[in-house]
Amino acid sequence: MSKDVQSFPDASVTPEGMLYNGVIFQPIIDKCDGCGRVRDFAEARYCSSYPMPQAKWSMGTCNFSTHTRVTATGAQAKVNPLKASKRAAKGGGR
Repeated sequence: MSKDVQSFPDASVTPEGMLYNGVIFQPIIDKCDGCGRVRDFAEARYCSSYPMPQAKWSMGTCNFSTHTRVTATGAQAKVNPLKASKRAAKGGGR
């Protein structure tokens, strides 16, 4: 029946997806491939953290994904002008 029944005990398959604890889980999308939260159940693959993977990826990167990295945008931190002038007066620059 399933390779990973322990991830979704007492789950059942419905036409809409997998029913688990009263929530319908939809199968994963291609962007989820490689994520550590993906589990196999009854001939399909589901996310163990979120029931609608397509919605999680619609606004960009899924915040639950374990296979993607967030890169810094390169924005500089704001500097307090009072502290900066005190540092400059002491002679201790960055």
